[in-house]
Amino acid sequence: MIEQASKKVDVLIEALPYIRQFYGKVVVIKYGGSAVEHEELNHSILEDITFMNHVGIHPVIVHGAGPFITQKMKDKGIDVKFVNGIRVTDKDSLEIVNDALTEVNKNIVSELKKLGNEARGFVGKNGELIKAKKKNSIADLGFVGEVTGFDSKLMYSLLQSKMIPVIAPLGVGDDGQLYNLNADTVAAEVAKAMNAEKLVLLTNVRGIMTDINDEQTLLSSVTLAELEVLFENKVINGGMIPKVLACKEAAENGVHKTHIIEAQIPHALLLEVYTDQGVGTQIIKK
Repeated sequence: MIEQASKKVDVLIEALPYIRQFYGKVVVIKYGGSAVEHEELNHSILEDITFMNHVGIHPVIVHGAGPFITQKMKDKGIDVKFVNGIRVTDKDSLEIVNDALTEVNKNIVSELKKLGNEARGFVGKNGELIKAKKKNSIADLGFVGEVTGFDSKLMYSLLQSKMIPVIAPLGVGDDGQLYNLNADTVAAEVAKAMNAEKLVLLTNVRGIMTDINDEQTLLSSVTLAELEVLFENKVINGGMIPKVLACKEAAENGVHKTHIIEAQIPHALLLEVYTDQGVGTQIIKK
């Protein structure tokens, strides 16, 4: 019993310098995919965020709803298409995206409140938190947008009152048009606007690996210069592209550290933020 108790104390002692270092800092956390549809995994992530909130970090959540959206589109006979990891979104798809994100947003806010937090959700035209315009691209992506503005003043006021913002990746144009946004990109824009200490992307892989089939090839730390080589060698591809680009954008614009970690690892957030070793890939400026 004493040995077990001592191990628990060792964990707390290891975490103490990080608790002190990150007290009062903003950490932007993006998650979606299997995490939002897996009840036990979702609960574990929200427990981690609750811990962070109660020891003085200011967490901001940006979420997706990928599996829900894809399934709802298939149920309605709508083709699911992606270009470089970005979902092509026509008028019918946009309605499905909005409905799915609204449902997930409400669930996250509800669970956070059950865990003893104060939380507020933002979805699309709800407060017009995110301003957007149609995304320029070679292929026509439909109602896919890019962020043009973000109400950081509102976010700061919520954080000061210990409120956890829960943000869906939808933006509104000057003409009132709703746009589907990439959640990784939104998380990076939020992190930049709020001078975040960290941006953490929870995903379905361990991090950046030189061989996607071998977890032993995980890169625990990568600089921006090293990222360019990985892109050139096509080590980073598919759905990992927008995630890595989001981390790169944040790291280039004042966010001290960015992280890509696997959501399936129990309490991955706490392990990455509050331990010496970490569990995923950190991307840093140099």
